Amino acid sequence: MNINGSPCVGVFCKISEKIGIVPPNFSKKDIYGIRETFEVEIVKTGICNSSLIGPLTALNSKGMLVTDFVNENEVKKLEEKINVNIVSEKFNAFGNNILLNDKAALVHPQLSKKTMQIIEDTFDVDVIKGTIAGLKTVGSVAVATNRGILCHPKAADKEIKEMEELFGIPVSIGTVNYGMPYIGTGLIANTTGAITGANTTGIELGRIEEALFL
Repeated sequence: MNINGSPCVGVFCKISEKIGIVPPNFSKKDIYGIRETFEVEIVKTGICNSSLIGPLTALNSKGMLVTDFVNENEVKKLEEKINVNIVSEKFNAFGNNILLNDKAALVHPQLSKKTMQIIEDTFDVDVIKGTIAGLKTVGSVAVATNRGILCHPKAADKEIKEMEELFGIPVSIGTVNYGMPYIGTGLIANTTGAITGANTTGIELGRIEEALFL
């Protein structure tokens, strides 16, 4: 799937086991595809008056984290479906800075202790700081479901082991969109299905299916 002509589906959408968040200009055809693939309810809204939903939000089945730049109407729409926690934080691109499922969260090493406690409380998960492939923006270089994790191909063995211990699920390496290592920008997934950018190759699709047990 491409969204607004872009294969970076993870930039424009966010998926949990319960809901899918998509931009206001999302087509009926694409909404149908999201709903059928993930078996979720759909919320159409911008975030901070932007369609960049993926980088600006963190989401699991228990709740959602957004920066304090979010506006009141956006929050009202979201709160109809999910508990929303609005957080003031220097590193406020929460989708890029938090790798999350329903059990655990790996977060940017420079997030504050206060924000880490909010993450733990909002999502009801264990939280630790870490990197993937030496990168601090862990949410941009990996996707985690409740079954598996696909991450940047240059992730170190130590990082992979730490993720497997934290999340309690297998971790695999791979790419999307014809070799792009920023998995979180080009893939959305839950335990029911996955959607990736139209540039993703057959080999990459096979790797995604294996890693996420689809």
